[in-house]
Amino acid sequence: MNVAISGAAVLSPLAEELDDFLTALLEGRSAVSVDGTDGAAEPGREPLPMARLGDFKAAEWAVRHLDGRPRTAVALRGVVGRAALPAQTAACVALKAVLDAGLPMVEEEGGDRHFWGHGAAVLVAGSQLALAHQAKTALAHHRSPAGLRASYALTHMDVDVIGAVSELLGVRGEGCVVGGASASGSLALIQGARMVSAGWVDRVVVVAPVAELSAVEVEAFRRSGALAHEGFMDTPERMCRPFDEERRGFVRGEGAAAVVLERAGAVRSRGGETKAEIIGHGQRLDARRGTSPSLAGQVAAMRAALTVGGLRPAEVDYVNAHGTGSVLGDETEAASLLEVFGETARTSRPAINSTKPLIGHCLSAAGLLEAVATVLQVRAGVCHPNPNLENPFERRLPLVGQVPERRQLRTALSNSFAFGGINASIVFRA
Repeated sequence: MNVAISGAAVLSPLAEELDDFLTALLEGRSAVSVDGTDGAAEPGREPLPMARLGDFKAAEWAVRHLDGRPRTAVALRGVVGRAALPAQTAACVALKAVLDAGLPMVEEEGGDRHFWGHGAAVLVAGSQLALAHQAKTALAHHRSPAGLRASYALTHMDVDVIGAVSELLGVRGEGCVVGGASASGSLALIQGARMVSAGWVDRVVVVAPVAELSAVEVEAFRRSGALAHEGFMDTPERMCRPFDEERRGFVRGEGAAAVVLERAGAVRSRGGETKAEIIGHGQRLDARRGTSPSLAGQVAAMRAALTVGGLRPAEVDYVNAHGTGSVLGDETEAASLLEVFGETARTSRPAINSTKPLIGHCLSAAGLLEAVATVLQVRAGVCHPNPNLENPFERRLPLVGQVPERRQLRTALSNSFAFGGINASIVFRA
């Protein structure tokens, strides 16, 4: 059974509306900058380039997006007004995705709610989502123990995100956190598709909150060599360079996304719109601990997704690569793409790009944000540019260059590869 994406939403430094998000992508606009306000920068060290969301507040988001829905705005503020950033961002994008899906609303005491009841589920992508909140609270507690809020017992936990989203939407079915580092967004999407396809639930909201890092994690990434931190500081938008000879590591991003999954027939029967269908997915492990990617694991995940979708490699029109800009990661993914799709001319299928130069690497939210970017490009029939691809190290791949490419796009594959040997691929169809 194919599973429909009936609603979607993003929260990104590039845009907060789907149309604006697509426009920014097609223009090759980058949200990466050095603004000097990175709260996760190590004391005494200059902030690193990143695509920063800014000082986000759910109440301010409600003013921008819930005009004409005052009760819903009040409900949002009541649920997450004092929550940590992951719960705030998750609640906002989940609500926006449900509105985008056009699902019916009922009025309950205390405000307007989307009533999903027991036939719906919430899946939250990521784990250890509020690391910055935890570090900030721990430091404050060390300085002044009396100031610790009792609510921290909940706000530091990932389950606070499930509680916030389910309360706001009225979901009384299933719910859990699906963690897999950089692959979390894709893993949650795969699990949601399986749940709907199996008939366990009628619909699922898959939500990927902003994942916070503290200065400790940022510095560890820098010291490991994974995080780009040298060169291009005067032009930070050029720092993330997937598949380019001068790639130097990943650049952090902050973003959130949510999608609503339903059976395609159910969307049609209620007069809704299907943005795309999930027709295939694959997940494979490398069976080893560490950060080094595995060509075999990536190939296996992509081939599994194509097999489930009943597709030959030649039937894939577009690939949204994991493409972080890391030296070894991009080299391995390029080799795995060649293994799956063969050595092709630049004008052949599939077109390949990476969204990370534009929005940064959004950590556990990356897979879901990039899934939305993939669907938007397929619907528009155009692939966004790779603005920093100046000297490709692998010229046998049909990489999209520095200008957008208009193509007839029907099927697309999106890759997410994570530390710990976790590989995930998803196939979408217009």
